[in-house]
Amino acid sequence: MSEAGSDEFDDDRSKLGEYDGDRNEAGERHGVGRALLPNGDVYQGQYERGKRHGEGTYRFKDGSRYVGDYFQNLKHGQGTFYYPDGSKYEGSWVEDLRQGHGVYTYSNGDTYDGEWQHHMRHGQGTYHYHETGSKYKGSWLNGKMESAGEFIHPNHRYMGNFVNNNDLAEGEWGELASTAIVKWIPKCVTGLTLWTPGKETSGNSSSRGGGRKSACVMDTPPCIFQAFVYKAK
Repeated sequence: MSEAGSDEFDDDRSKLGEYDGDRNEAGERHGVGRALLPNGDVYQGQYERGKRHGEGTYRFKDGSRYVGDYFQNLKHGQGTFYYPDGSKYEGSWVEDLRQGHGVYTYSNGDTYDGEWQHHMRHGQGTYHYHETGSKYKGSWLNGKMESAGEFIHPNHRYMGNFVNNNDLAEGEWGELASTAIVKWIPKCVTGLTLWTPGKETSGNSSSRGGGRKSACVMDTPPCIFQAFVYKAK
């Protein structure tokens, strides 16, 4: 139901913003509704006993948004987050964190398709470099290439072991288009960028529609390796 013209929920409105939707007998947000939060964010979707629960869309005032499953106010299940830099993550969430299998498309066109843990690339995954067409397939640990992996390029490939984004020079080279010597030079090493888009909350956990503060973390591309190929004399 709508709160327009009602004095019953004036205190609720001042704390949690405006709400238009279903409620249960206890007056809690329950069913389908739309909430305009005091910070300007908007949530539209399902509620259960005062909390975001089920399918919904959360729009931040900076233009970013999350579309997917909620469980007791937390992103949990399958969902897509569109970040303000143009990147997006589509996949599994566990208690507000990227966890499980997911695909991250970066603002530069690169993609990572694989496993995640606590917001970081972790497990088996494939990173595709948009600019060069090269890709890395293998193991990741806390966001970095680790253990067994393979770099695949248009005319050659490298299989070996990696530690902290660096190869151990113990691998094997695949066939090249011509006899050549290949030298790898890392351009950079990048980490995670912390981004707090505002309070994705509708009050405290003891209030109707309650939640907790949630910081959203954008992922950044891993170190880019350049391959310089020299013909052997």
